[in-house]
Amino acid sequence: MTVQGPETSSRRGRRSSTMGGMPLNDMPWWRWRSNVRSALHMLSDPPFQQNVWLAGVDGYGDVTDAVYRLVEDTWLDNWSADKYVGTIFRDAQEAALVDTAVLRVLRIMHQVGPDAQVSAYLDHPAWPEAVRAAREAHVRLSASDGEDPDTAPRTLEVLRIMTRAA
Repeated sequence: MTVQGPETSSRRGRRSSTMGGMPLNDMPWWRWRSNVRSALHMLSDPPFQQNVWLAGVDGYGDVTDAVYRLVEDTWLDNWSADKYVGTIFRDAQEAALVDTAVLRVLRIMHQVGPDAQVSAYLDHPAWPEAVRAAREAHVRLSASDGEDPDTAPRTLEVLRIMTRAA
């Protein structure tokens, strides 16, 4: 599946409104993309994990919440992100990076359990590799959307407001 060209676009020659710097209607399933990006962002940021998740700061969920946000609408725990090229992901490289991150994070989740303490994830020997994979995917998706990958993750409430705003 491919993204519609300008001649058939519903945008009618004007740039869509934005969420941060990302055009809201640029990808057909941009709300799903927003959730995947939010999860990857949190999973890819060790200082955030230490200062927010491990510290128990409200408003961001925990590791399990991020994993579910990553896979709940997309079913990326059941099939490849490549299925969503042109709807959630812009190209095969984005999809491949997301697949790698999903597989690494899910492997750890299955080993420690979905209800494990945050420290069980962060102390897992494979966690640094999962973080690196999530970071690669996060940076690629952020760059594609014209956003700075190094900004702090947004709260879940801000994410809900932004995805309702369109």
